This record gives sequence, C-alpha cells and structure tokens, in this order.
Amino acid sequence: MAPRTTEGLPTPSRFSRRERSVIGAAALSMFIVQMDWFALNLMIPVIGRDFGTPATDLQWLVSGYMLALGALMIVGGRAADVRGRRRVIVIGLVGFAVVSSVCAAAPNATVLISARVVQGTAAALIFPVAVAVVAAHFPDARQGRAVSTVLAFSAIGTALGPFVGGAFAEHVSWRAVFLLNVPLCAVAALLMRLVPETRDTSASRSLDIPGVVTVAAGLTCIMLGVDQGRGWGWGSAPTLVLLSAGAALLVLFVAVERRVREPLIDLPLFRNAPFDVVTAAGSLSNVVYALIAVLVALYLQQARGLSPLEAGAVFLALSGGAGLASYWSGPLAQRWRPEALMAGGMLTSGAALLALTWVQPLGWYTAVFAVCGIGVGLGWALTNVATQSYVPEGRRGAASGLVLTSLVLLGAMAVAVAASVLEIVSGSAAAAAADGPAIETVLRGTAGLAFLGAAGLLMLLKWQHGRPPPTP
Repeated sequence: MAPRTTEGLPTPSRFSRRERSVIGAAALSMFIVQMDWFALNLMIPVIGRDFGTPATDLQWLVSGYMLALGALMIVGGRAADVRGRRRVIVIGLVGFAVVSSVCAAAPNATVLISARVVQGTAAALIFPVAVAVVAAHFPDARQGRAVSTVLAFSAIGTALGPFVGGAFAEHVSWRAVFLLNVPLCAVAALLMRLVPETRDTSASRSLDIPGVVTVAAGLTCIMLGVDQGRGWGWGSAPTLVLLSAGAALLVLFVAVERRVREPLIDLPLFRNAPFDVVTAAGSLSNVVYALIAVLVALYLQQARGLSPLEAGAVFLALSGGAGLASYWSGPLAQRWRPEALMAGGMLTSGAALLALTWVQPLGWYTAVFAVCGIGVGLGWALTNVATQSYVPEGRRGAASGLVLTSLVLLGAMAVAVAASVLEIVSGSAAAAAADGPAIETVLRGTAGLAFLGAAGLLMLLKWQHGRPPPTP
C-alpha cells in the first residue's frame, strides 16, 4: 500500500524504492505503447518493399491500430476500475508482447495488419490504465509529481520512437522493432507485481459492448470503402454497400448510446456548443499530427531518398517539438486561456506545414519540422484542459473519455482517407508513396485542417469576448 503519514506530519517528499518501482512500471508501460506507435511510421516504406505492397496500402498498420485503441479505450479503463487496475494492465502487457511476436513473424501484409489491430486492443488495456494505477497509489500531494513522471516517459517514447524505428529498420530489421517490445513488456509486467491492486468500488460493472461493436464496425466499413473505392470504382456496388453499411452502423451506434445505461460516449455532451468546438479543434490537431507522421515518413524516404535512420533523425525534431509543447502546456495554461493557446498552436502548425512543402535544404526542413511539432503539440495537448472548463464537475470524467476517443478515432479515419486521396492525386497507387508533389499537395490540405480548427477556436473566443472566463 502507499505509505500513510501520521496526522500533522508532512507527506514524505521522496519516493521509496517500492514507490519508484510502481512509477517505473507505469512509466515503462506508457513508454512501450508510445515508442511502438511512433517507430512504426518510419518502417512503413521498408515493410512495403519487403512485402511488395504499396506503402499507401499499409496505412492500415496505423489506422487499424488507432481504430481498435480508440474504440476500446474507455472500455479498458472501466474494466480496470471494476476488475482491478493491476490485473488489466498486466493482461494488456502480456497481450502486447505476444502480438508483437506475431507481428515480427508475419509472413505477409494481411497477417501483419490483423496483428496490429489486435495489438491496438492490447494497448487499450495499457494506455488509459497506466496513469490510473499511479494516481490510485499516490492519493497524497505527491500524486502530481508521480503522474508527471509517467507522462514524461510517454513523451520520451514519442521522441525516441522514430529514431529507434529508423535505426532498426536500416541496421537490423523492421521485425526487430516488434521483438524489442517483448522484453520491455516482460520487465513492466514483473514490476507490476509490486503494485498493490486497486479498484473503484463505486464504478458501474456495465460495459457498453454493443456501442463498441457498432462504432468500430461502422468506421471500419467506411474506411474500407474509402480505401478500396478507387480500385473498385466509387459508384460500384461493393463500395456503395460498404459506405452505406458504415453509415447505418453509426446511426445504430447513436441509437444504442441513447438507450444503454453506461454509454461509451455521453451524447448529451454534444449539446454543449463550446465543448464541441474545442473537441473538434483538438481532434483536428491530432489528425494533423497523425497525417504528418505518416505522410512525411513516406516523403523523406521514398521521395527524397533518405535512409530510415536519416529520416528518423529528422523526425526527432517533430517529436521533440511536440514533447516540449506538451510539457509546457500546463504552465502556459495557467497564464493564458487554453483555447487561445490551442488556436496559436494550430496556426503555427498550419503555417509550418505549408513551409515544409516548399523548403528544400534538409537543415531548414528539420528546423521547420520542429516548429510544426510545437504547434501540433500545443493543439492537442490542451484539448482536455480546455474542454473541462465547459462541463459540470460531475461530468468531467465522461467528457475526458469522449475527448480521448474522438482524438484517436478521427485520427484513424483521417489516415485511411489521406492514403486514398494521395493515390487519387498521384494517379497511381504503386507510385503514390514516392510522388513528392502529390504528398506535398495532401500536406497543404492537411495545413488547411489546422487553419480550420484555429478559425473555430478564434470564433469561440470572439463570441465569449467580454464574458468572464469559465470557472475551472
């Protein structure tokens, strides 16, 4: 159990050896998930060459993973509250390690993509639970410092992921990146043995399985229809059936959420216009981040001819800028309104992204890439902070879950759509990943999304001008 202090005595400022193990277990868990996601982007061109598959078709390695994670994240968090946080995160770590081994041994793209979707399911048992484990273990004044340490390791995983992916892909094998997860997961699971089990005895035991199934199936149908539409024909029966089925399933999802006792998404929150604007803007910023991560990885390696390691070094600028912005977002939000900071970040990322489409010297490209990272980092890191001020205190947990789900699911959709748009602009699925002008065109459209989100936030701020700031 976490150490208790004698009444009247201050809480110890230092962590004991056991407490450091608890923090280390959660921090390593977050590190694994973040590093794995960001390492994969640099490996997509290499995997495509090995399997003889167009790199744009491998977008499912990213979007399928994000789809599973987004659809199951709230369920994973609720299962941990009910069944035990340590138990659920250990199950997630073991599952992540096993599926990573399957990914490493995948004989073709179909098996690899399928395994990545399952890996996203395992990540949904880790990502939302790691912070909860630490928060439950430190109910005293040290909780903020302990949680910040875990999030810092998450940022380190984000920063190192591209470089690790590039280095392994070039000097070892892309398969070795997946195998790297196995010992890391084993160490994290062993450290979790030192973590006392915690539950939320007041949490509902109801899990919205119908909601998960309908939203995941609906989005999958739409993503498949968009992905295959060019090859099948946009007016062909298979494409129309998939798109229609997806739309029908999403309508069914809304109907399910209105009737289920513990919905996956609290739909009445959407009646709050300021909350909707901030959530949409934050989601757009995360969409921009996801598209940059995928499209620029293709551009640097296949259009500009950089090696995976060289591309990984350039990506350190993006992830470093985003990590720095995330780290400073909290202190900055104490001085300025988070909506204004988000708008500034999105304007910055949009302008930097436009600059990326014409700057050529690699040194300047890397510098602009860092600025782009700072912009997207501010854009999505403050979304949860900004939305919390627009909802009643009793609904802030539901609002946080909705925001995280929106960020991830819309990111998954955007990656699938962008891959199809790139093939259309290029005119060739096989050559799209190496078509520099086509990639730059799609990136300019992505910059437009950043400007759209900023415009929505600025309109919200203008509408609220003269009103007192919302009560936190």
